[in-house]
Amino acid sequence: MINFAQFGNDLYTGRRSIDFVQRRKTWYGFSAVLIAIALAGILLNGLNFGIEFRGGMEFRVLGVTNTQNYEAKAQEAIGEAGIPGTVTATVVGANTVRVQTETAQDKTDAARTTLAKTFDVGRETVSSTLIGPSWGAAVSEQALRGLIVFLVLVTLVMALYFRTWKMALAGLTALLHDLLITVGIYSLFGFEITPSSMIGFLTILGYSLYDTVVVFDKVRENTAEAFRTKRMTYNQAANLAVNQTLVRSINTTVVALLPIAAILFVGFTMLGPGTLLDLSLALFIGIGVGAYSSIFIATPMLVQLRQKESAVVDLERYVARHTAKRGAVDERSAPGVLPAGEPVSVGADGVGEPVAPGPVPSAARPVHKYVQAGPRNQPRRPPKSKR
Repeated sequence: MINFAQFGNDLYTGRRSIDFVQRRKTWYGFSAVLIAIALAGILLNGLNFGIEFRGGMEFRVLGVTNTQNYEAKAQEAIGEAGIPGTVTATVVGANTVRVQTETAQDKTDAARTTLAKTFDVGRETVSSTLIGPSWGAAVSEQALRGLIVFLVLVTLVMALYFRTWKMALAGLTALLHDLLITVGIYSLFGFEITPSSMIGFLTILGYSLYDTVVVFDKVRENTAEAFRTKRMTYNQAANLAVNQTLVRSINTTVVALLPIAAILFVGFTMLGPGTLLDLSLALFIGIGVGAYSSIFIATPMLVQLRQKESAVVDLERYVARHTAKRGAVDERSAPGVLPAGEPVSVGADGVGEPVAPGPVPSAARPVHKYVQAGPRNQPRRPPKSKR
């Protein structure tokens, strides 16, 4: 059985390592496929904007005892009232049917009458609400403006905090990656985009940014140490940072998704369409995608952006050169290793030295230096008292 605590400890100490940075082309390819599917869905299916954006009429039929074939009944009733266009019907809660249609103010009363007759309820239990398209346009404009301001502020804060614009660029790329894939999923499955969904999208960006900043902070710490000690390359230090924060990112994501999943379950099975369901759906999709991008996209892209800097290149050359030297010394001085044509003799310090050609032992075993030099000179014990 896998010991996850030990596994996380091994990742943090470097005993185990998942190569996130060197395999970045694999992650880029996977993300490219997801983005291509998302763009195809947006171009082919478009976005299913809610009535708050496109405008129209919304009817709510309360106290429905039989919700079977509610979609067909709603379309029949609206058609009988003479309202053209697309009719969308959903069940809200246990006994409420929500019907959305095109705007038709002069036929509102007729629609209420036919809906009440079709679902066998009183006319007073059927409510109607007119939503103008200008309100939806204002909401869209404010949301777009808020998104632009958010991205500008994020860029400035990250550039000042990390003291490099490349970290800000990598973080923004991860944010746009999350937003595009989330919107693509909405398009592919036909989920309705409402003002609550827009709030969820902005919340997604904040969560993804938080997770990315945590990883980048560890990257900055490890890479600064690498430049100081010159014991590992920039790539190795950044990859170690992702491994060290991997368990934390997974735990944070799981803890965040569990309550959202519970809200989704209640929304789909009991409450039906509404603000709570729209918000939780956007959060559930976006948080999952954001956790993926902070691990597999942000840090590999940062390494790629910095890999041609002179300091990074010099560090890589230095580490490679000294690693090769240490390997040669270790191979030559390893006890029991006899290079071809060069017999060695193990001295008192345990280091092999070349000797004159002669018969070579068939098997050389490492011998402790104290055994090689003879018995140690133990201090003489003081004489016992003769009293």
